Amino acid sequence: MKPAYCQVFKIHTNKLIELYTDHDSKLYTLNSKLKVQLSGRGEKLKNENMNLLKKLRPETLRSKSSVAIIVTVAVLIEVILIIQFVFARNGIREEVEHRAETELRVKNLEIQKVMVAVETAISNTVWAAERSLEQPDSLYSVLRRMVKANQTIVGAGLMFTADYYPQKGHWFEPYVAQRADGTIEEAQIGSESHNYLNAEFYENGINAGKGRWSEPYYDDTGAKMMLCTYTVPVNNLKGETVALLGADVSLEWLSGVINASHIYPSSYNVVISRTGMVMVCPDESLIMRSTIQEITESATDTITRYINQQQMAGKSGHQDITDIHGEEISVFYAPIDGETGWSMSVVCSQKEIYSNLQTIGLYLMLLMVAGMALLGYIIYRTARSARTLQAAQVEKERIGSELRIARGIQESMLPKTFPPFPERNDVDIFASLVPAKEVGGDLYDFYIRDGKLFFCIGDVSGKGVPASLVMAVTRSLFRTVSAREDMPTAIVTAMNESMADMNDSDMFVTFFVGVLDLTSGKLQCCNAGHEDPLLIGRGIGLLPTKHNVPLGLQPGWKYEGHEVQIYRESTIFLYTDGLTEAEDSSHAQFGKQRMIETARQVLKASHAALHSNNLETLIALQTDALHRFVGNAEQSDDITMLAIKFRGVSASESSSVEG
Repeated sequence: MKPAYCQVFKIHTNKLIELYTDHDSKLYTLNSKLKVQLSGRGEKLKNENMNLLKKLRPETLRSKSSVAIIVTVAVLIEVILIIQFVFARNGIREEVEHRAETELRVKNLEIQKVMVAVETAISNTVWAAERSLEQPDSLYSVLRRMVKANQTIVGAGLMFTADYYPQKGHWFEPYVAQRADGTIEEAQIGSESHNYLNAEFYENGINAGKGRWSEPYYDDTGAKMMLCTYTVPVNNLKGETVALLGADVSLEWLSGVINASHIYPSSYNVVISRTGMVMVCPDESLIMRSTIQEITESATDTITRYINQQQMAGKSGHQDITDIHGEEISVFYAPIDGETGWSMSVVCSQKEIYSNLQTIGLYLMLLMVAGMALLGYIIYRTARSARTLQAAQVEKERIGSELRIARGIQESMLPKTFPPFPERNDVDIFASLVPAKEVGGDLYDFYIRDGKLFFCIGDVSGKGVPASLVMAVTRSLFRTVSAREDMPTAIVTAMNESMADMNDSDMFVTFFVGVLDLTSGKLQCCNAGHEDPLLIGRGIGLLPTKHNVPLGLQPGWKYEGHEVQIYRESTIFLYTDGLTEAEDSSHAQFGKQRMIETARQVLKASHAALHSNNLETLIALQTDALHRFVGNAEQSDDITMLAIKFRGVSASESSSVEG
């Protein structure tokens, strides 16, 4: 369809051609008359006629040249407009594709929200079902809790293998249904007439060995409506699959989600199952009664069959086809994410898609001018953005350099020379700190004053630069306060008051302070919300402490300390929660038990090494065990370990903690 202004231009061109033709016709008539006159009047009139022809012919030639120029310009403009029309059509096509893809993504997310809610409910319930296998009558309460907590689930049941509970019969399927009025109904629906053992979702669910969505079906026994069931295997203590836990979801909500909005008034959406069964479409007579293959089996074009094959294979894409009514349509299709195996398509009429193309053509000329201006603006903005990006890169490098310097300064604040007291034979120390970012919020410190070892370990809430600043302040406060105080409770109290006064950012520090008398072995300590240390002697166990609030949270808090006797060759192992709460890729934590087991293995395999002050080996083996556990998972928190071996009490005394 040509734009309107193109048609107007062509009309003007035709008028010019008509004027030219009329002028040429008049010239021919005049020439004939002159010839007649010439034959009657002689040579004189012939000469006059020739002179007149000489006067008229240049004008005619100039007219032809003008028309040729006009026609040429018109053709050029026409070509430009055709090109613009093609580009406009392509632009509309791209916009339609984008809108259709957005529609598919949005519907996909809405469906996924419901599916994930059901899958999460099942995952959170299966462990309770496994714990209740010994009491089959209690399974109803497990199912009832899940159904009441999730309005999307219209019913839930446990389908046990044949004769699992002999007293319950060959088929045992406790089922809980949630009706539209909110009432909950319970029943054992397994029977010969409701033989779930032969159902598609049961056989495939057992064979899958994992969570799986079934094909849509009508349940006339439990929920009594069109359903789709999500099942997961239930295992006994031996790890054997003994049942399927299933949650039934009504398909009524699916139609509402799919038909809530459309990209065009006449467009419509279609959803098919993994076997091609029509689940949602405008013609309700086809829903759950026909497959997409049956509907399109009369189609002779290969494109339609190709679309069916792509949808059944879970592929995405778009194609233009002609429907059975001869109308050109565009089909956009994509799989629905997850385990359902469903596929959704958006069908749009090309007539409606390009209905506004004529209006768009009227503005193409203006858009050309605007496009040039926009191009200039884009070039300007691109150049400006390049300069901004370059400046940002320079700034990033500067910040990175400053962070590296800050890390160096932070590391220089902590003891890092080991052994720290080579001239002493009553105590050995080794420590390790691995920050999660360029700078960290963990700290440790120790020094000897008046025959006593003052040591601490702390973990600042938060990460990065703010935590590193609080860490520096905390370490400085520890050195300042402990220089004049001998009791850990007094040290922690003074530090808490100072930090609470300047804590405008609501950050806090879990902190452990210990004062070890190197002559008597008496350890006085105060725990401000930190992890309990590990005490390693002839046995291994956590050092029991009195817990208090972390530093900086509550001014005026009365901190309580703890006193314990540490005997010769005992090791105090302190750590931050970056060790015990480190997670692997499945978000399982390393935990205190693994830490203790690692220390126990070290003690059994290399007892002599511990007695020879090889504290570095202890921390290295903890680090190796942690790395093997987390694998490729990213470190999310600072990891700090501090090991202190006391050697100063007589050998006749033994450790106070037995494993």
